[in-house]
Amino acid sequence: MAKKFDGVIEAVRYKNGQITIVRAFERRGATFSDRVLLDRKEFLERLKKGQRYVIGKRTELLASTFEVQEKSVQVLEQNGGEIISTRPDADHDELEQAPVF
Repeated sequence: MAKKFDGVIEAVRYKNGQITIVRAFERRGATFSDRVLLDRKEFLERLKKGQRYVIGKRTELLASTFEVQEKSVQVLEQNGGEIISTRPDADHDELEQAPVF
């Protein structure tokens, strides 16, 4: 059985190697929200609170069903800064296989 996650990232926008905004669906009990836009600061706060986000896409016509990656998004500390990534060895923000919008 797959682990539970708090949100699914559908797409991301970068500027100068950093995430500026993510488009995601958030868990609301047994179902998920409509698309929400989270800026970097808000997204980082949610990750630090322990919320688990994965990269994926909603299955058409199946409301709360998603095709997701196994890797979850994590916050890494590097050179006094914070990096948001799905790779443990990243040197800049990078969400693998997340489309750019």
